[in-house]
Amino acid sequence: MFSKILSKNEDRKMPRMLLLLLLLVLALAMTQCTSSGGDDGDSDDAADTTETTDTADSGDTAEAADDTITLAIEHFSVIEGTTWSGAHNRAGQRLADKYDNVEYVFREEVGPDVAVPYAEELIANGADIVIGNAEFMGLPLEEIADQYPDVYFGSIIASDLSTKRNFIRLFPRQYQALYLEGLIAGALTETGNIGIVSAFPSVQVIRRTNGFVLGVQDAAEMLGKDVNIYVKYAGDWFLPPEERGIAETLISEYNVDVITQQTDSGSPLDVAVEQGIWFVGKDMDIVGFYGWADTDTVAVSFDTRWEVLYDQMINEFMAGEQNPETVLYLGMESSITLADGTEVTTVDIMNDGKVGIDAISPAALPSIPQEIVDLVAQRREQMIAGEWDPFTDHAFISNGT
Repeated sequence: MFSKILSKNEDRKMPRMLLLLLLLVLALAMTQCTSSGGDDGDSDDAADTTETTDTADSGDTAEAADDTITLAIEHFSVIEGTTWSGAHNRAGQRLADKYDNVEYVFREEVGPDVAVPYAEELIANGADIVIGNAEFMGLPLEEIADQYPDVYFGSIIASDLSTKRNFIRLFPRQYQALYLEGLIAGALTETGNIGIVSAFPSVQVIRRTNGFVLGVQDAAEMLGKDVNIYVKYAGDWFLPPEERGIAETLISEYNVDVITQQTDSGSPLDVAVEQGIWFVGKDMDIVGFYGWADTDTVAVSFDTRWEVLYDQMINEFMAGEQNPETVLYLGMESSITLADGTEVTTVDIMNDGKVGIDAISPAALPSIPQEIVDLVAQRREQMIAGEWDPFTDHAFISNGT
């Protein structure tokens, strides 16, 4: 099996293992460092602050405190119609529902130039934990962390891993769910060609791509298939016309019949619907939560539950922890129970409201051999138990550079 990275102007082919080696070297150069799926984009204006307050009962640590704790999230983009900021917003709402002493407030379309002044305004209005939901606009919060020693600040990890006592960096192990998606995609392709509409090379993108490619590799080896993966970069996170053009090119010129993305617009999904090929989603259950397509197109998605990471920050804050954990890199082994009693892991495959192997599209399932379905179930259970990880299971060789 081979992976091919296609630049904007030319095609470059390389053996799959060499690509994986190069990608992993870059990824491991930033240990415990990944980044946002919709994490980088520019915006200068912020929308009005809103908040939700929980009325549910809970016996967790956070509930023991008498004082209200305010979680403030600065979103780099709008919330409505987005999977990245949408997932962060859902996390804030779920935590406000979970704890009767937690409030959630937010700002939308926050750029790096206004991240600090809006954070100071939020703090003046009672914010105890302030999050920048993308690295490019969250890093400026480090500048004011010392000025507000009683406030926790947080930022998504992209490539930088700066921390302070109260400046916390976080990212989920999305690559684990992407590995499971890769198993499904590798089994589904009939042409032997899978396409990825990607943003640009970054630690976050590289790590997630690695997870997906390893899943495709394992499926191909198990089924005796020869599978190519074509990656083409758009150059940024949210470029709908460029993303559409890449998706169309991958289909017309490279004969892909399964496509996924490391970008943030719905254009690749639109093209998949129009062309009648399989789509593999990211960041949220785009069928169950947004209804952007149905399971006749979406073979599977993965869902990110940022609330698992924010929950740890809230509980450490409630406990009066002056030296909280400053790098949160949680995966499927970590979970919380929501207000309605549902237990959610940090990431999981999800589609049309269903998780695990039930998330595989009913229309896709007949095309997936049972041994792949069984492997998806097995690896998912092992990752939830903390017993297996795609990055430790596969051997890689570095040339030392």
